[in-house]
Amino acid sequence: MESEEPDQLDYRFSLANERTFLAWIRTALALVAGGIVAAKALEFNHDVWRWILAVPPVLAGAAMAGLATVRWREYEEAMRAGRPLPVGRGLRLVGVALCVYAVLALLASALDG
Repeated sequence: MESEEPDQLDYRFSLANERTFLAWIRTALALVAGGIVAAKALEFNHDVWRWILAVPPVLAGAAMAGLATVRWREYEEAMRAGRPLPVGRGLRLVGVALCVYAVLALLASALDG
């Protein structure tokens, strides 16, 4: 009688998942760094504009780091269990948020005076 062993996950998939996680972490780090640079380097006549531009990237970077960790774990567990990968949630939100932030940055530059 043969015992059935579960199929082992191909390491390439696990490593690809890890590389994706690291890409999200690099993006999160870049957002945090960009927000700190905005807080310290941008000069506006009104400080409120500087903080309006500096805070969102820092908060987005923190959220992205947390989501990257959750996403990595969910994908790893799904692959190991042989389940379909979860649908990427929040990607549309990232695009819309970046669009809103770009318009806000343009308005801050135009209206500060």
